[in-house]
Amino acid sequence: MTSSQNGGASPRLITPDNSALILIDHQPQMAFATRSIDGQTLVNNVTGLAKSAKVFGVPTILTTVASETFSGPIFPQVQAVFPNQRPIDRTTMNAWEDKNFVAAVRKIGRKKLVVAALWTEVCLGTMVLSAIDDGYEAYIVSDASGGVTLEAHERAIERMIQAGAEPMTWIQVLLEWQRDWARTNTYEAVMNVAKEHGGAYGIGIGYAKVMFGAHEGEEKKAA
Repeated sequence: MTSSQNGGASPRLITPDNSALILIDHQPQMAFATRSIDGQTLVNNVTGLAKSAKVFGVPTILTTVASETFSGPIFPQVQAVFPNQRPIDRTTMNAWEDKNFVAAVRKIGRKKLVVAALWTEVCLGTMVLSAIDDGYEAYIVSDASGGVTLEAHERAIERMIQAGAEPMTWIQVLLEWQRDWARTNTYEAVMNVAKEHGGAYGIGIGYAKVMFGAHEGEEKKAA
C-alpha cells in the first residue's frame, strides 16, 4: 500500500469512514487480575477511546464474556458513552468464535478494526489473530488493553504484530481520526476528550486556552 506520489495520506491510516471500534471484556473480574497497566489509567484510556469513537460516529461494538455469571457488566464509564447499546455477551474467550459477534462485525462492513481488550494475551490476541486470518486489518490499542502480567501483555502484542497487526495508543487513534485541525465540526469535541482523558496533553490544552485568552483580554484593554 502506497500513498500518491503527489502526497496525501497513506491507506494504512484509519479514518472515521474506514474503521470500526471493538471493545472486548472491559469488565470488573477481568480488571481485577490485570497487572500490566494501572487500573485507573486503564479505565481512563478505554473511556477516552470510546468517547473518541462517539465524536466521529465510528461504528462501535461492545462485547462481554459471562457478564451475568462471572465477569460482571462492562465498565459503567464505557457503557455511559453508549447508553442505549447492549454489549454482545459471549461464552467464548475468542470473540471471533461467537456467531453473534462476527455477524455484528460483518454487518458494519469495514475491514479496519480498532481493537482493545482484557486480557491482551487471551481475548485480544485470539480475536485479532482470527480476524487477520479472515481478511481484516487489526489496529490494537495497547494502552486501552491489559494482561495479567507485563510480560504476558508484551508477548501478546509482539505475537499480533508478527501476524500483521498495527499497535496504537488511544490518543493516537483520536488524532488519526481528526487528522486535520481545519475539521472544525469535530475540533471542540476532540479538545474536550483530550482535556478530560489526555493527562498532561489535556492539561496543556486547558493552560493554553486560559493563558492565550487572558493575553488577548489584556491586549483589548490596552487598545
